[in-house]
Amino acid sequence: MANIPKSVQEVLEILTAAGHEAWCVGGCVRDTLLGRTPEDWDVTTSALPEETMALFGRRALPTGLRHGTVTVRTDRGGVEVTTYRCDGSYHDHRRPDTVTFTRSLEEDLKRRDFTVNAMALGLDGTIRDPFGGRDDLAMGILRCVGEPDKRFDEDALRLLRALRFSAVLGFAIEEKTAAGIHRNKELLNDIAAERIQAELFKLLCGKNALAVLRAYPDVIGVFWPEILPMVGLDQRNHHHCYDVWEHTIHAVTAVPAEPELRCAALLHDIGKPATFTVDENGVGHFRGHAAVSEELADGMLRRLKCSTDFRETVVRLVAWHDRDIPRTDKAVRRALGKLGERDLRRLIALKRADNLAQSPTYFGRQRELDKGEVILNRLLAEDACFSLKQLAVNGRDLTEMGLSGPAVGRMLNALLDQVVDGDVMNEREALLKTAKDLLPFVAEL
Repeated sequence: MANIPKSVQEVLEILTAAGHEAWCVGGCVRDTLLGRTPEDWDVTTSALPEETMALFGRRALPTGLRHGTVTVRTDRGGVEVTTYRCDGSYHDHRRPDTVTFTRSLEEDLKRRDFTVNAMALGLDGTIRDPFGGRDDLAMGILRCVGEPDKRFDEDALRLLRALRFSAVLGFAIEEKTAAGIHRNKELLNDIAAERIQAELFKLLCGKNALAVLRAYPDVIGVFWPEILPMVGLDQRNHHHCYDVWEHTIHAVTAVPAEPELRCAALLHDIGKPATFTVDENGVGHFRGHAAVSEELADGMLRRLKCSTDFRETVVRLVAWHDRDIPRTDKAVRRALGKLGERDLRRLIALKRADNLAQSPTYFGRQRELDKGEVILNRLLAEDACFSLKQLAVNGRDLTEMGLSGPAVGRMLNALLDQVVDGDVMNEREALLKTAKDLLPFVAEL
């Protein structure tokens, strides 16, 4: 039955057996036609919410009755069942103030965002497509249903959803829809930061992110105005063949499609406009830009209400992106101690992307990164000590020596520094002897 999961088929069968129309609708239909596995399945029906509740009994949860939505519990998770509806006015540019239930599937599809999301799939495989979504799907085009201005005014998050769909699916945005996005971008000021964050990070990880970021910096700039000075900023330096924004978006798509890495690449040079100077020879410089980028990135991620772990990871990568890590055991161990294996590998990936997004004369730096990665892999294979938990002594050992309170932590860190620097072996007796030698200095701090 058109690859519809059995749990969803059951919901459709119960509704239709009771004399109601019922269809799969939206993204699940689009993804099925594209040969993708849908993340979830939504059902639209002519049944009123109370009729759906009565049909499914205890399995039905009234999760959005005001908007006609009932969630039906199945053995594969919940299926949202929503009554055909027409939406009233949208004063908050996000949710309709009122809805009117209808018995017309076409009226329901008319209120949806894009033609590729305005198709319905029946149990027998029938497709209802009143707005040409299948044709747009075949051509790889994203087009608003009806007038773009009206669609975006109703729900401003659709502006970012359009960019996200274009980036993820690789679709071109139809001309009138694209113009509507640029024209209505300020409506994003009414959208919650968490919603923007979710769409932005999916966009950044899309296969078509480069083209989307190149075409729509003004849209991203509504909530992150810090990026706008990067656009078109000539770096006036032989190391760079792109302006700052073009360099940035090339770096974004040169790192693996992980949200933390893609976001770090987007923000790694955010401080360049503020630090741009030109010397007497007309050469551009950005001295101290990494520190400025670190500070700006932290504030930008806080505004989008990112999790603490996400924000700290991205900011750490931005702060380190321009630091040279010598290709020595000591330097790599120190970096491991500061960053840990996960983020040091991410940093190497970011540095590679940063190099690839510069002038081809910089590509030789990749060999230096290769050397550093070889050292990293060897140190990890040798179980080299780079963190406190790997030390052959612990706090209890040091309290037995007479240390207490903050002095214990200071001593552990001092011993770790000695091991990382290669001045002492990570062996219990050797560390205890070193601790006794350091005791007068640590105790006095």
